[in-house]
Amino acid sequence: MSDAVVLRGRTVVPGLVEGEALVSSETVSGWGGIDPARGIVIERRHPLYGQSFAGKILVFPGAKGSSGWAGFFQATRLAGTAPLGMIFVTTTTKAALGAVVARVPTVTGLDQDPLTVIRTGDRVRIDADHGTVTVHPAPIRHTTTHPSATRSCP
Repeated sequence: MSDAVVLRGRTVVPGLVEGEALVSSETVSGWGGIDPARGIVIERRHPLYGQSFAGKILVFPGAKGSSGWAGFFQATRLAGTAPLGMIFVTTTTKAALGAVVARVPTVTGLDQDPLTVIRTGDRVRIDADHGTVTVHPAPIRHTTTHPSATRSCP
């Protein structure tokens, strides 16, 4: 039995990709927020600071900052560090144009909030040709405490 969840929304850029999700609860800045040469978030106060979005499905609320946002995401495509695909909540001209120039399958306007349904590490399939996102939740990792970690020291 599959635990997959299917979300339906609107196509921004057509295409079909599948990969690991990288989820941000905060908007992403292009200029000054990402390093297109390395495909990482460089905005110091951002929850994804230092993390790579290259080759991942970037799930985020939307774009923030200047109109240069799209140019920075185009630079990721040229550098080979672009996200594999994008899913965003709020459609702006910055986010839509960024997806177009990055040439990555992108959807928005989903019937469920992707920020609450998708977690970093989930396997996500974007079928932007049909406006669907299929989410395969990552296995929950259980950690065990070694017995010596619970001992008290005299």
